[in-house]
Amino acid sequence: MLLLREKGVEPEIIEYLKNPADESILRSLAEMMGLRPNQFIRKGEAEFKALNLKDSFEDDDFLFSTMAKHPKLMERPIAVSDQQAVLGRPPEKVLRLVK
Repeated sequence: MLLLREKGVEPEIIEYLKNPADESILRSLAEMMGLRPNQFIRKGEAEFKALNLKDSFEDDDFLFSTMAKHPKLMERPIAVSDQQAVLGRPPEKVLRLVK
């Protein structure tokens, strides 16, 4: 977020563990990023392994539903501006949103 602040942009921070994204928000974020859910799910997360998600890795509907129920699975941060979003890994990617 420091990179955005250095460019004069004050980000709105959404704490996804306190306010989890529902399936429709996750789908919208995926569309704005041009990613499938398997591209922004934390594969190293203990819940990923415990839920055996490797077997459902190509099932977008199942992954969206599971990510909504288990917000720790969502890779972060995700930066959003207008109708565009980027996964902030590496952090410099968020600068794509600054015009």
